[in-house]
Amino acid sequence: MLGRTVTVFTAVTVSTALWATPSAAGSGESWRPAVLAALGDSISAGFNACGWYVTCPSRSWSAGEDPAVQSHYMRLLDLDRGALGHNVNLAVPGATSADLAGQVAGAVERRADYVTVLVGAQDACVSEERRMTPVAVYEKRVAEALALFRAGRPGGRVFVASIPDLKRLWRVGKDNLAARGFWAVGRICPTMLARPTSTSPADQARRDRVRDRVAGYNAALARVCAAYGPACRFDGNALFDCPFTLNHVSRWDFFHPNAAGQRLIAQRTFPAVRDWLDEPVLEPELQP
Repeated sequence: MLGRTVTVFTAVTVSTALWATPSAAGSGESWRPAVLAALGDSISAGFNACGWYVTCPSRSWSAGEDPAVQSHYMRLLDLDRGALGHNVNLAVPGATSADLAGQVAGAVERRADYVTVLVGAQDACVSEERRMTPVAVYEKRVAEALALFRAGRPGGRVFVASIPDLKRLWRVGKDNLAARGFWAVGRICPTMLARPTSTSPADQARRDRVRDRVAGYNAALARVCAAYGPACRFDGNALFDCPFTLNHVSRWDFFHPNAAGQRLIAQRTFPAVRDWLDEPVLEPELQP
């Protein structure tokens, strides 16, 4: 249910001053974001959620307006009609971690004060294993992108979703003839989904390595978000651990989430930020 085919981080070229946590003293007013921006790849863009190989932002788990999906945007509105006057979807099908900084720049330009980030499936879903983004590179890119957001919108908040488990997609779809056909014809995520019925040790090891790479990306996301401070929330691998089925996957490619899948993502991820509406506004510290 991911974007179409489309080590421990030791050095970040960002001043540590950008990562100072917000002051514990708030303004006394509750947090009410005015602009939500969805950042990431085809999942957040709603690709194949309502049509044949088209984006469907209205069914995005993040910024969508379809009542059937109940996105973060709709859930925030339901909790408080004073929240969120505007939503914007900047996610792009095929985007990787290398594209995140550009999307952040767009969010800053639109004065977003709440952004959701779901990116990384495309870093692993490549033509061959050696082309997968190294974990250290992935982490550096995400850290630098979030640093840009903090610099441009110091009072903003960030939600970071874990990347779904690609191997689970293989597991739930490998015995489905239609799914195998779409994966083969479309060359969808060949690092994980090539030769789906093979039980050879080489193919089993390949799938395990790709899953490990995704797990490495998710560990990197947790570190970056923790370094950002209380204005960032990670889902704690809620999406990676999500027990989705083929009923949550588009029948147009057996890969991207359909409307039910988008709703499931929103359900699994929103609890991580639900309490923000009850918290005071965090005021960023001034740096010397």
